[in-house]
Amino acid sequence: MELIALFCVLMALGLLALLSYIDLKTFLLPNIYVAPFALLGIAFHAFLDFNYLSFQEVIIGSIAGYAFPWLIRLAGNKYYGQESLGLGDVKLLAAGGLWLGLEGVLYAMTLGAIAGLIHGLVYASFLTILKNKPFSIRRLTIPAGPGFAIGIILVGGWLYKSFILSTIYDLFF
Repeated sequence: MELIALFCVLMALGLLALLSYIDLKTFLLPNIYVAPFALLGIAFHAFLDFNYLSFQEVIIGSIAGYAFPWLIRLAGNKYYGQESLGLGDVKLLAAGGLWLGLEGVLYAMTLGAIAGLIHGLVYASFLTILKNKPFSIRRLTIPAGPGFAIGIILVGGWLYKSFILSTIYDLFF
């Protein structure tokens, strides 16, 4: 069962990379790729008999992964008077909660926001140099999905490093 769980991890990494690419190009995170990422999270834990996170922790992580960004989205939309965080990002974090649980998804959101901020500042600096005029951070538009994907990968890598390393070791040695 460990090999199937490792396969789930590898497929999830591929989906996160694909979702990040799509989001960078289109500002969309299609459900057709977010849903399999979510299902792989449930399968991962099921194949490992919920040894890392209980079923309850997985569900609570998903609920928190949806609720917190949805509230941030609601406040951001009201403050900025425009779309501040897409529902695809909210769904991605809900799916990330299935992988990471409550504490993990909160860390992933934080790391993802930091990664998004760095991405935004680098992008804004590039535009400033390219167009030779200052930018407004308030109106800067960048996709949030790639940052959140980085957060999910970093936290998941930390949480499951022993499983991943031991399974790969057992596979080759």
